[in-house]
Amino acid sequence: MSGLPAVRGHEAARQLLARAALRGELPGSILLHGPTGIGKQRLGLWLGQLLLCEAPAGEEPCGACQHCRFALRLEHPDLQWFFPLPRPKGASGPEKLAAALEEARVSELAERAKNGTWVATPGEPVGLYIAQVRTLSRMAVTRPALGRRKVFLIGQAEHLVTQDASPEAANALLKLLEEPPPDVTLILTAADPDELLPTIRSRLLPVALRPLPDADVAAFLTEVLDTPARDASRIATLAQGAIGRALGFLPQNGAEGPLEAIRQRARALLEAAVAPGPVPRYAAAHATSPAGARGSFSDVLEALTGWLRDLASFASGAEDHLINPDARDFLAGLVRRVRDPAATAPAAIRLVDRAGALASGNVNPQLILAWLLTGLHRTLTGP
Repeated sequence: MSGLPAVRGHEAARQLLARAALRGELPGSILLHGPTGIGKQRLGLWLGQLLLCEAPAGEEPCGACQHCRFALRLEHPDLQWFFPLPRPKGASGPEKLAAALEEARVSELAERAKNGTWVATPGEPVGLYIAQVRTLSRMAVTRPALGRRKVFLIGQAEHLVTQDASPEAANALLKLLEEPPPDVTLILTAADPDELLPTIRSRLLPVALRPLPDADVAAFLTEVLDTPARDASRIATLAQGAIGRALGFLPQNGAEGPLEAIRQRARALLEAAVAPGPVPRYAAAHATSPAGARGSFSDVLEALTGWLRDLASFASGAEDHLINPDARDFLAGLVRRVRDPAATAPAAIRLVDRAGALASGNVNPQLILAWLLTGLHRTLTGP
């Protein structure tokens, strides 16, 4: 595959945005928000392509003009995509950091254009740094290279690293959002708009996006990635309406995908929690990395919540609502080992939520997990 695959779903939002764009009424600063992995950034790129297209076909970019071809290959100089990156090692000083981040961004864009898809690595510390904001701001005040305007997409804007910000840089971003140049459109995406700074959020027109139907996710996997239909259907259910999440469940380089590894890790933790003796719980806590993987630890806690919800659903006879429908045998065995699962699972989920709050602070994940597994054992199996 080379270039971006066609955008999927979100027909109502696409129609709304296209009509405003074609009438010249699209605001200069927009926020696309919704659950992780549902295609917010791909929709932002689609909108940028439409704004640059020479001859839109109805409410869609033509796909054939020079602007469309460049946009689909992520090579259009007037459509710039910024996204969170790992902090470059050894880049000291603002100018060197900005240069290193821009080099990493260009390299990642080439890789994404080559593959057509991209999968975020859970737990990898990334950020949108002020050096990137300065680079974007400099680009925004220049003349368009090919088209009539410039479009900037800032993906996962909640990753803006405010602690590295000088007041001047933060104010530059706010000013750019509040009064973008007449030939500039700024598109931000976020999973949760409440995680953005209020001063930034107030300057954006919000457009809410919803998860895709499982059939759309499965169709993408089979048509674009040649995934067998049976596997595509199973993964689509796991992905909960998000193509980006579905990609994380696919095998990569001969190994299980990162989200599949997290799902299995969470299942193992639940098994340890209901084990009769304390040894499995202590071993599971000890096996957790004490540092450097807080993001992945939070992802495991989220997956653990999914397993507990499945436990309650299975015990209540609501098997059509399972997040992990391929694990019915495991859930059936779990129901026999847990005391009144329909009643105790919600209390267990509250414990996981408390563990997540601790994980967001500077608390050792091993200590959190030791506390959590002990609490889950008492809650799910009784004193």
